[in-house]
Amino acid sequence: MIKKITTFFLGLLLLVPFHGLAATDTNISIDLHYLVVSPAEDGSTNMMNMVNYTNTSSVEYKGDGKSDAVLKVTLPENAKDLNFLDSKIAYKQVDKGFITTTPVAANQTTVLPYSYRIPKGKEIKLTMNYPVGMMQILVPEGMGSVVVTGAEATSQGLFKFDDQNYFGYSIEGLKENQAFTLVYNKDVQPPSDETKQSATTTDKESISGVTHTAPAFHNPGHLRMWAQSPLHSFNPHIFLIIIGAIIITGISYFIYFKRKARLEEERLGADKEEKAFKQLMAKQKAIMEKIIELEETFGEGNLSEGEYHAKLAAYKQHLVQVKLNLRSFIE
Repeated sequence: MIKKITTFFLGLLLLVPFHGLAATDTNISIDLHYLVVSPAEDGSTNMMNMVNYTNTSSVEYKGDGKSDAVLKVTLPENAKDLNFLDSKIAYKQVDKGFITTTPVAANQTTVLPYSYRIPKGKEIKLTMNYPVGMMQILVPEGMGSVVVTGAEATSQGLFKFDDQNYFGYSIEGLKENQAFTLVYNKDVQPPSDETKQSATTTDKESISGVTHTAPAFHNPGHLRMWAQSPLHSFNPHIFLIIIGAIIITGISYFIYFKRKARLEEERLGADKEEKAFKQLMAKQKAIMEKIIELEETFGEGNLSEGEYHAKLAAYKQHLVQVKLNLRSFIE
């Protein structure tokens, strides 16, 4: 019985992100922000972004009502050559970045893919307009490394997409209006011992041809165990606290409530699990459609090969995380 109750609460966990729960004036939060950093031929830095904005309310989100802006994106100072990669979403450039004017449907996620460049020698200071559950920073292997100041970044080792490897960094739980600085050096590679250790670990953690490592937890044994869990993207300490609360709640529930009440609660749990499963399936379908659309755009010659591979890598990483969550329903 306790196992069934635990399953019910885990179903609820899929609907509630553990990060990015800071107070905000809107119902918009960012589940995942992918940033691919790479050098350009003229010495500047390419910044390729794919950001998932989720409307957590049951009504269509049209902005704060003070302007025609729906979503606001602040770009670093000195950013230039903004390239918005989704023709289905209307946007306008403003002084410090850009805004979108296309509403976000109720309980839905909008993906904003865009890129820009930072001139050589200029500071890269990023500002979060909304709470961010997780930010993944990827640097193509052999093209340098990044150092983050103003936020806690965890090295994730090598990510492999098709024939391209990326070195990853993870930042969790960024708050609304939080700013931090990204220092990119194309001539300084990640420590060789860290890269080798990550490559060895990813050989044991391959999922559908995509490999990855999890954020630091305690020792290497814990790292491997957590990396193999479908919930590896969550904060492990918070997760353990919640699991403990679930067990205590399950025992109390078994002792004090009547059998009829338990059966009714299990039925409600099944409904919520079904809803969570459908939402994950919808996200998976949306990502696949984006990948197909990306292939068509690239085939028509409207996208450079570098941007194509960077965006494809970000889409695939998102798809892997969605599939990991779906596995908790199947296994």
